[in-house]
Amino acid sequence: MQPQKYWREIPQRYRLEAGRCRKCGKAFLPPRRVCDVCGCRDFQTVRLSDEGTLHTFTVIRTVPAGFASQAPYVLAIVELDQGVKLTMQVTDCEPDKVRIGDRVTVEFRRISEVGDAGVICYGYKAVPAR
Repeated sequence: MQPQKYWREIPQRYRLEAGRCRKCGKAFLPPRRVCDVCGCRDFQTVRLSDEGTLHTFTVIRTVPAGFASQAPYVLAIVELDQGVKLTMQVTDCEPDKVRIGDRVTVEFRRISEVGDAGVICYGYKAVPAR
């Protein structure tokens, strides 16, 4: 399956949709079938906030193929306001200005190109909150 088709078939990739346990309220992205807190199997689909806090981060200076133009860049774990933690790149800021605890907004952005045709893959990146 081509990456662009695979990504389009996963709605939470595009809308920050999580599964929230109806018993204890914990949210999971991607959604799960069983809550790891209470064992419940009853979930509702919820749209997560696009705001959160930098939980931890690292600066990538030796980059993989395809990311050379972005070096150095920040890769972080962002904790959304509902408690869900996601790994994503922090952009639109200097790496030496990033701090744990910074507030960020999650935006849907270009991640990479795939293949000779240059098919663009999209995903989430964090930007400093304004």
